[in-house]
Amino acid sequence: MIKEKIQQYISKDAKVEFCDNAAIFEVSASEIKKVAGDLHGNKNLLFKLITATDERAENDCFKIWYVFGIPKENLFIIPFIQLKNTTEFPSISLIIYESLNFEKKIQTFFGLTPTGSYDLRPIILHENWPTDIFPLRKDFNWQARPETASGVYRFQEVKGEGIYEIPVGPIHAGIIEPGHFRFSVAGERIVLLEPRLGFTHKGSEKLFEVLSLGDKVKLSEKISGDSSFSHSLAFCQALEKLSRINVPARARYLRVIYAELERLANHLGDIGAIMMDTGFNFGGAQGARLREIVMRINERITGSRFLRNVNVISGVVKDIDDKEKNKLSLELEKINKDFYEVIAVAENSTSLLNRLKGTGALSAEISKNHGVLGVAGKAVGIQNDARVDYPYAAYDELLPGEIATEQDGDVYARFRVRIKETFASIKIIQDALRKLPEGCTSIADPDVIFKKNALAISVVEGWRGEILYFVTTGTDGNISRVAPRDPSFINWGVLRYAGFGNIIPDFPLINKSFNLSYSGNDL
Repeated sequence: MIKEKIQQYISKDAKVEFCDNAAIFEVSASEIKKVAGDLHGNKNLLFKLITATDERAENDCFKIWYVFGIPKENLFIIPFIQLKNTTEFPSISLIIYESLNFEKKIQTFFGLTPTGSYDLRPIILHENWPTDIFPLRKDFNWQARPETASGVYRFQEVKGEGIYEIPVGPIHAGIIEPGHFRFSVAGERIVLLEPRLGFTHKGSEKLFEVLSLGDKVKLSEKISGDSSFSHSLAFCQALEKLSRINVPARARYLRVIYAELERLANHLGDIGAIMMDTGFNFGGAQGARLREIVMRINERITGSRFLRNVNVISGVVKDIDDKEKNKLSLELEKINKDFYEVIAVAENSTSLLNRLKGTGALSAEISKNHGVLGVAGKAVGIQNDARVDYPYAAYDELLPGEIATEQDGDVYARFRVRIKETFASIKIIQDALRKLPEGCTSIADPDVIFKKNALAISVVEGWRGEILYFVTTGTDGNISRVAPRDPSFINWGVLRYAGFGNIIPDFPLINKSFNLSYSGNDL
């Protein structure tokens, strides 16, 4: 079946290998721009990821992988190139702009140079890291500390009369993670905003190579702490594909329930925080109150406010009995009623709406060119949602309905998308509780043996947007590469456009309306 579905996308001459729902084939380095441009520009496939693997020990080469998704078909097309006797590969950033940061990351972490790229500045690793040491090469000693370097990072400059710069961060007055923002301002208006991240880099991708299997799952929960369940779900799904493990039906439904509880808690918190940033204290307090109710539910049913230690390879280890099911259903009805009343008050506040509408607007054109994901993309009408496009867990039986979208792309639009998704999450959880099948929640002592020289792609619609995991195994059947992609890695790149033309005092509100993960970006 998969062969027939991909015929329209891949040349008949391509030697295609199939790994579950991924079609993999090699192309020459000289042809990759043409192939990638055709898949993205002519065949309208969604660009997902570029990453590299160091296979010098097995195949005497590096490989660069280009992942494209076919929406509604739950299929992925993955051309790759081999680099032998060279550390250069052609940049595709001029034809697929959103590939730029992926290529920069490959250069920074693997020492492979994207020729033809217009921006070769390093990403994530800072100027105190040596430029000739590449931590994702297999021969890098992850336990050794390199000598401190003294490079210089050059921010973009805006020249002209009256332009001045305002540096903000990386340490902030609140409890948010560190990140540096460099504003160039003319009068009161922002003419350039350049975020610089990497301050929470933890070496996660290297740790995935060396930790035990159980600790790898725990590590996935720490990629972005407020998305612990969704990240571990994406990782476990990839491992289940590689080991041919079928998850019990009850576990698939429970995964939907827990994923939507995670979305519910974060959306409620963000909706309140957006209102608080405008000085609308009533809304801020109510959002925090409702979020706390959901966090306590999470702790009661799983033992973790952030839904950690729930996912395992083959299912989940936390069940919901009939008594808890009825209690949770009643609580959700009350949350739904409370939230409806809070939003009714908010929508009647002229002062609140004046601050939200027209602030931090992002155009649909920029969003599409940069591949914007999740709330930010839906706020300009982009109807991408992994629960619908690449159904997983039990979402094919518990469809979220119409994808929540808005059109204006401003803070208010992102606010409204969260509101719609909150109501939708409550409905999905209620439906899942009603339809929850009997049976076990995981396979006891599953025989986890991974396919050799294989690859798996797993996607999950986290509350920020689509989370993707790229996982490969080596000739010994062990996991050799794990490349997580949080939606924040994509969306940080468009924050500058949302800030353009606004005033500095509005930036905290704009930033909050995106609420991107520093940790999920920095890995």
